[in-house]
Amino acid sequence: MDELNSRAFRNVGLLTVDAAEAPEVVTSAWIDEQLADTYARNGLEPGALADLAGVRERRWWPSGVSFDEAAAIAGRSALEASGVDPQRIGMLVSTSVCKHHLEPSVACAVHHRLGLSPGCTNFDVGNACLGFLNGMEIAATAIDGGLIEYALIVDGEGSRHTQERTIERLRGPDATADDVFAEFASLTLGSGAAAAVLGRMDAHPDAHRLVGSVARAATEHNELCIGDLDRMVTDSRGLLLAGLDLAGDLWTDAIQHFDWKDMDWYIAHQISLVHTRMMAERIGIDVDRIPLTFPHLGNVGPAAIPITLAGVADRIQPGERVLCMGMASGLNASGLEIAW
Repeated sequence: MDELNSRAFRNVGLLTVDAAEAPEVVTSAWIDEQLADTYARNGLEPGALADLAGVRERRWWPSGVSFDEAAAIAGRSALEASGVDPQRIGMLVSTSVCKHHLEPSVACAVHHRLGLSPGCTNFDVGNACLGFLNGMEIAATAIDGGLIEYALIVDGEGSRHTQERTIERLRGPDATADDVFAEFASLTLGSGAAAAVLGRMDAHPDAHRLVGSVARAATEHNELCIGDLDRMVTDSRGLLLAGLDLAGDLWTDAIQHFDWKDMDWYIAHQISLVHTRMMAERIGIDVDRIPLTFPHLGNVGPAAIPITLAGVADRIQPGERVLCMGMASGLNASGLEIAW
C-alpha cells in the first residue's frame, strides 16, 4: 500500500463555514503574572508565550458555558447561513477534543441542542487537531456515495479548565523549570467553536468544491504529546522536529497527486509562530499566504482550521484555491483542497 493516503471528491461542496468566538480574553501577560514566583525561583524569564510562541492572548468561555453548547451555537449559525433545512441534515460529526465524560458522544448533545432529525446519523471523530478535516472527509465520502444529502461538522473547545489546573500546578512551591517546559503547550491553548455544512455540488453550484485530500501517519511518535482534561504534557522540541519531517514527507508525496505548490491560500493549523515559519520553509510555501489566528486565539485544537477559514472567507475570491492543512499529535498529517 502507498505510504500516502489520497482521495478525490466528485460532487461535494462546502456550503458554509462559521465560527463562534469565546468572549473572555486571557492575555499571556496575565499568565506570566500568575507564574511570576515560579519563573523567578527557577531562573526563567517571562514573555515566552508571547515572544517565542507568538500567542499574545487566548479566549475562554464564561463559567457555565460548555464546549458542546458552543459547538451547537456555531452549528446553528452555519445552518442558518447555508439555508439548509436542519431536518435534511443526514450526518452530524462532532470533532471536539474536549469531553465531559467517555460516553455518550458529544455529538448526541449537539444533535439534541440543534433539534436535528432522529434519522440523522451522529457520532464523534477524535484525531486531536485533525478531527475537523477528518470529519469533512468522512462526510464528503458519504455524500459522494449517495448515503446522505447534507452533513454538518461541528467542533467546540474550551481551554479554561485545563489552563486553570495547569496554572494551579505550576504555581506550586515544587514546580520546576522542567515542569514549566513540559506543560508550556497547555498554556497556548484557546477556546472557540466552528461548524461547516457540506452538500452536493450539483444541487448547489455556487458552493466551494472539495477537490481532494491526502493523509500520512508517523505513529512512532505517539508519545510526544499526551493530553487529558487537566493537562497536556509535550516534548515540544521533539514534536516540532518530528512534525516537520512528517509535513515534508507528506508534501513530497502530495505534490505528485495535486498541484499545491502555488495555492492562493494556505489555511494551516494554528500552533505557534516558530512552527508556522519552519513548516512553511520546510515545504517551500509563502508564509504570507498563511492567515494567522493563534496570536489572539491561541491553539483552538480541531476548531483552529475552520475558525481561520471562516475568518478570511469573505476575502477569498471565486476561483481561488485553498489548501487546509494540519498536524495532529500521534502523529498524523492531512491536507484538503477546496476550489472557491
